[in-house]
Amino acid sequence: MNARDEVTYRLALSEGFLTEAEQDVTLRRWRSCVDNSQLSVENAGKAVLAVFGVTPRTHDPARELAGVLRRGSVPTAVREVLTSMLADLLALGPQEHFMTDYGDETQYALPWDLFDQASAEDAIAAARRSLATARDATDAVRRWQEQQASTTAEANAARESPPTARSAATERSDER
Repeated sequence: MNARDEVTYRLALSEGFLTEAEQDVTLRRWRSCVDNSQLSVENAGKAVLAVFGVTPRTHDPARELAGVLRRGSVPTAVREVLTSMLADLLALGPQEHFMTDYGDETQYALPWDLFDQASAEDAIAAARRSLATARDATDAVRRWQEQQASTTAEANAARESPPTARSAATERSDER
């Protein structure tokens, strides 16, 4: 897959899991809502990472996103948006993924006993925010990357292009 396909795929996954989470709320399936919300947040994070060429096979995209932010190659406006996304990625990270699937094995607490309506509502709100943020961020990063590529191409073209007739004439007059 190329980066654009990966972004499209991850955003579609995020949206699909969010749709299922919303159905789970209607059915009052709190554990399932948190589980689907977690997967929505995770895939939203992976969509953002894909724009930067990072496609981790992990349930912890927060760590990778923090690395991208640390490298400092992200425009300020996008950095602020991605930093806000980190909180949801951390809250619904690998630990939550594990708890929704297996429960708390140290306490022998089943997953269905760990999640209630409030936790489901918090999780689905995070999923909605993350998907919206991922859409905005991927668009903003793509625009920024296109601007960077255009600026680089223009600079390269200016260095490589032969002098124009006007510039050659100017050079000759400067020599006199």
